[in-house]
Amino acid sequence: MRIRDIEPISIAYPDPNDFNVVRRTVLVRVETTDSVIGWGESIAMWPEACKAVVAIIKDGYLPLIKGDAVDDITAIWNKLRAHSHWYGEGGIASMAISGIDMALWDIKGKVAQEPLYQLLGGLAHEKLPANASCHVNKLGEAACVAEVVAFFEAGFNSVKLGFAKTGDSNIGGDPDTDVHFIKELRHALGNEAEILVDIGNGVRWDVSTAIAVGRRMSEYRIGWYEEPLYHTDDAGYQALAAADIGVRIASGEREFTATGYRRQMEFINAVDVYGVDPARVEGITGFRRVDALATAHGKVVNAHAWSTAITTAASLHLSLASPNTELFEFKPFPVIVQDELVAEKIWHQEGWAYPISKPGLGIEVNEDVVRSLAE
Repeated sequence: MRIRDIEPISIAYPDPNDFNVVRRTVLVRVETTDSVIGWGESIAMWPEACKAVVAIIKDGYLPLIKGDAVDDITAIWNKLRAHSHWYGEGGIASMAISGIDMALWDIKGKVAQEPLYQLLGGLAHEKLPANASCHVNKLGEAACVAEVVAFFEAGFNSVKLGFAKTGDSNIGGDPDTDVHFIKELRHALGNEAEILVDIGNGVRWDVSTAIAVGRRMSEYRIGWYEEPLYHTDDAGYQALAAADIGVRIASGEREFTATGYRRQMEFINAVDVYGVDPARVEGITGFRRVDALATAHGKVVNAHAWSTAITTAASLHLSLASPNTELFEFKPFPVIVQDELVAEKIWHQEGWAYPISKPGLGIEVNEDVVRSLAE
């Protein structure tokens, strides 16, 4: 069975998780000579980046691997990386590889009639706690607290809070405001609820501020403290780790390759929890390499799933097959690319994320919805 065609499809959709801001991504449809279809995703996000991913796949990668045996995924992965050596090793090329690789693994599972997690060695977890991964963006602290409380009332076992996002909230960037919010949230939720804090891309603190805020938030037993500094501030993260602030440090979501994660783990060694996105880090194959590094270095891996149901499915299989994961993130508000893009929504059951047992990624993509969102 060989690759007949690869179709990259740039889509745009309104996201209620961020006041209907328009989000973009590239879906990748791979068809074999036996008419088996596999789906992947390349989270390029910005209009120009999505166009670049589409061009790389159509004009560069498809001519290179058309006719290749679909089950030789490692050889194809290596061929794509070698071809793009001049502009690859991170960025647009890595995202383009991600979508193709993910789709090939989907095909491999469908042909074998095995779910992806089985191809990855089986389940390391029977289930994972479901995390409501939200952006703190409502008007006023009380409304933001009430929203998070409602997530737990709806059955979630954990919450991750993204600060300084699109919306009406003033939470994110002012240390006193941010710490007070966590204090009030802990009071409202009680002692047992898991609270994870993602300071995020919209905040620019110096090292001393990041240390001080981390220590103050640790008093309210947050589970981890994500990206309080710019993700490439190596010296800053080393200083943060050396300060022993009393809470785990998380980062890594914006890395693109196993090489980048190896550098982080072996030479910087300042992060405890690594975000990894299979639609960004060169697919299932790339994720597995990062996960192996995490095993070797005793690190926690947190799979990114904050896009379409295609990435959510891949991330769920990878998370359940990894010994290094602790939870699984869901978008808590309905969105078309989670609810309607696939025949059966991927969702938690009473606060837990369970395996998808169908072959491959285990999803049936509604192509009519894909075409309706295409740009």
